[in-house]
Amino acid sequence: MPHLNFAQASLVTNEKEGVKVFVLGTVQDGGSPHIGCEKECCAQLFEKGDLSRKIVSLGVVDFKNNKTFLLEATPDIPKQLRGLRLNAPFKENDYPDGIFLTHAHIGHYSGLMYLGKEAANTKNISVYTMPKMHRFLSENGPWGQLVANNNIRLVQAENEKAIPISDQLTVIPFTVPHRDEYSETVGYKIIGPNKTLLFIPDIDKWEKWDKDIREEIKSVDYAFIDATFFDAEEIDYRDISEIPHPFVIESMQLFQGLSISEKNKIHFIHFNHTNPLLNRDSQQTQKVLEEGFQIARKDMVFKL
Repeated sequence: MPHLNFAQASLVTNEKEGVKVFVLGTVQDGGSPHIGCEKECCAQLFEKGDLSRKIVSLGVVDFKNNKTFLLEATPDIPKQLRGLRLNAPFKENDYPDGIFLTHAHIGHYSGLMYLGKEAANTKNISVYTMPKMHRFLSENGPWGQLVANNNIRLVQAENEKAIPISDQLTVIPFTVPHRDEYSETVGYKIIGPNKTLLFIPDIDKWEKWDKDIREEIKSVDYAFIDATFFDAEEIDYRDISEIPHPFVIESMQLFQGLSISEKNKIHFIHFNHTNPLLNRDSQQTQKVLEEGFQIARKDMVFKL
């Protein structure tokens, strides 16, 4: 499935119509380098860093209606919003017209803290949440202060109920099984004027879902799906029952029956700091690409 990078996108962002999705981050909640990590995967990153290692987030630009939207509010939100603005020449500031959250784990909502008095002190940014997430943000500090001070405006979403956010864009949230300590966990379908994107950064094993992910992939043009761990070997330091994400090798096996065109829709995303898919030159990366799948990288751009 063709995509552009940010440099190429700069050649087309002057279009007066259309919708584009920008990959603003691909890493799991804890980031990379990861706090306390003594493994080789993080050793050099603590010294020199890697600007591509941002926590998972997508940005959406509606050029016809001069609007931007953010999927996930990560701890990297300051740089991610600036990156999104640079690809939306009509924007006069960094702040989006709306933010869609998937769930209440730190990498997916804690960036909201930057919208408060201590930082941006924004005014009524729409934050779309499911009922349990809505209550969590409203009733617990410091998030409730953002609501009370009108830094954000919570917009309650409903499972599988379409949310039209412009005449070019509709977003459909749907629940998925995950560790729901404080909120539901949702994925999203982002429906543009020509194409549809599926976004499921966090889910437990595919068989726990009451839908068939293969059929969901067939119904969209792009599918960004949970690839937290490549296999069990990389998490020998954790109890796997506590973090039952589908391994990439399990997903690839499940998707073996799909055609090449369907496999090409799949973009693995949300990589733990130990995941070898973060390394463009790893054997695991080559294996994934050779089998017809894609790997999401920061700065990729997709037309909807």
